[in-house]
Amino acid sequence: MRISVVGSGYVGLVTGMGFVKLGNEVIFVDVDENKIQMINNAQPPIYEEGLEELMREFKGKYHATKDYKEAIMNSDVTFIAVGTPSREDGSIDLKYVKAASKSIGEALKEKKDYHAVVVKSTVLPGTTEEVVKPILEETSGKKAFKDFGLAMNPEFLREGVALSDFLNPDRIVIGVQDERTKKVLEELYTPINAPKLFTDIKTAEMIKYASNAFLATKISFANEIGNICKKLGIDSWKVFEGVGLDHRISPHFFRTGIGWGGSCFPKDMRALIRKAEELGEDPIILKAVVEVNERQPLKLIELLKKHVPDLKGKKIGVLGLTFKPNTDDVRETRAYVVVKKLLEEGASVIAYDPQGMENFKRSYPDVGGRIEYASTPEEVLKSSDIVLIVTEWPEFEGLDYSGKIVVDGRRVRAAEGTAGIYEGVCW
Repeated sequence: MRISVVGSGYVGLVTGMGFVKLGNEVIFVDVDENKIQMINNAQPPIYEEGLEELMREFKGKYHATKDYKEAIMNSDVTFIAVGTPSREDGSIDLKYVKAASKSIGEALKEKKDYHAVVVKSTVLPGTTEEVVKPILEETSGKKAFKDFGLAMNPEFLREGVALSDFLNPDRIVIGVQDERTKKVLEELYTPINAPKLFTDIKTAEMIKYASNAFLATKISFANEIGNICKKLGIDSWKVFEGVGLDHRISPHFFRTGIGWGGSCFPKDMRALIRKAEELGEDPIILKAVVEVNERQPLKLIELLKKHVPDLKGKKIGVLGLTFKPNTDDVRETRAYVVVKKLLEEGASVIAYDPQGMENFKRSYPDVGGRIEYASTPEEVLKSSDIVLIVTEWPEFEGLDYSGKIVVDGRRVRAAEGTAGIYEGVCW
């Protein structure tokens, strides 16, 4: 099948390349000339495991352009995969979704064949039908579900293993109204062996938010129990090993530490809370989940001060800047909260991350330009007797932490076994 994907960030690029691997031809649409050039040169503009190799292998089966008309005219289905960032009040900003919808509609106006438009961007329930649909109809002069298809197909990709998640998902959720679009998506996803749940459009939108809200809740719950365990001298990881054996609960996402970040959970939680309040509901559990997560990274500083009460003038090593390992994404990373607090306390910081240092420097200019960046993790250990572990990159397991004060936010076993003084956040 011929597919166009609007937006070539984590979701769009991985989705498009996943479809390429399944035997389809893909056109990426983006406004960023640099991204377009990189994709056409088989160079991923983001770091994601296996993505570069896949792009090289299938070069010629995809290309990128900024021309919507070219993309729409030469494809059968278009996926909208643009960002949906948060506004200052936590509400969702739909400017990219609206712009994409307008441009797609203008191109559809000139197309005679039936074309399906599928929203993959994370949008609140009602957005596809109440925002995207009217824009497409107005700009194309056509009717949804009659002259063109419209559906919602939320993504459930985890950064770092996104390609694997696309090709081997737990489930595929498709919100659709017309049979013609349903058949297109059924055919497109036929090669993937996973449960396929067909719902109405609004329900599909809500499944995405409910899933992320539950996962964020599970982590914050684990961290709150973990904080209690720490005070009692109990290993929270062992506690949740036991809790997770209950088949009703499962062991997944019970990794206690310094909390969640990234591009999804923070903005989706804020958007859902804001939407609930607009509807007259008080989402007290969701608010508490966010509050626990905002406090959690500061536990690193509290534990450090048990051993070094005055941080002024001290040089602190920070291992990890991305919000999780195996990605270069620093959005909402817990490292920012930690580094900012260290600088406020008068400490100097030397940091290392295998993929995220340039992004951290660029994304957080208030702190990113004030810290020293090491070329290796060994340089961090050599330069400082005090080390904070913020991201659990696998290579940090191969380091010798002998004689160091280590406060670990992610449970790196090598540090636990070799550090001079070791503190785990919840263990």
